[in-house]
Amino acid sequence: MKFKPLKDRVFVSYAAEEERTKGGLYVPDTAKEKPQKGKVEAVGSEVKEVKVGDSILFDKYSGSKVRMDDSEYLIIKEEDILGIVEG
Repeated sequence: MKFKPLKDRVFVSYAAEEERTKGGLYVPDTAKEKPQKGKVEAVGSEVKEVKVGDSILFDKYSGSKVRMDDSEYLIIKEEDILGIVEG
């Protein structure tokens, strides 16, 4: 399925990261306050800073979650992107 976001929206794939402490305990998502990492899958016509294929960081609670083709994605505004991960 193809998806084309409108205007300043960015369509992002991401993976929920499970983390463990040194003692082997899982850290729940609610305890994490760090930004999330994702990959840009599609961009709207008004997006200027990022392009398809970029790895980005964004706030944990930004955007709207959608489910397509048995995968979860986010639709976020370009202004909610914190930066592009290079290298």
